[in-house]
Amino acid sequence: QVQLVESGGGLVQAGGSLRLSCAASGSIFRINVMGWYRQAPGKERELVATITNGGITGYADSVKGRFTISRDNAENTMYLEMNNLKPEDTAVYYCNFRNLRPGYATDYWGKGTLVTVSS
Repeated sequence: QVQLVESGGGLVQAGGSLRLSCAASGSIFRINVMGWYRQAPGKERELVATITNGGITGYADSVKGRFTISRDNAENTMYLEMNNLKPEDTAVYYCNFRNLRPGYATDYWGKGTLVTVSS
């Protein structure tokens, strides 16, 4: 099992910034991927950004150039720096941790942290 604790959500005005954190603990495989997903009211959960244990990143088109994902492998902590926030970024943001082995993948989810961007 992997436990995830998110922090850093809140209320911010459009154009502002927030930094989310996700601390992982427990049975962490050497090969893994961490990511942020979000779910807005009435919408499906969507991928925001991912980062491998080797530091390879990926972003949704809607956040490219505004959000930056990073991680501290020594602390098993992932961050999401969100700049130039827009009202459409309002959502519950979930931390995801995926343990990987050949032919084996297991996902773990945090409880979510609410980000509200006012116009």
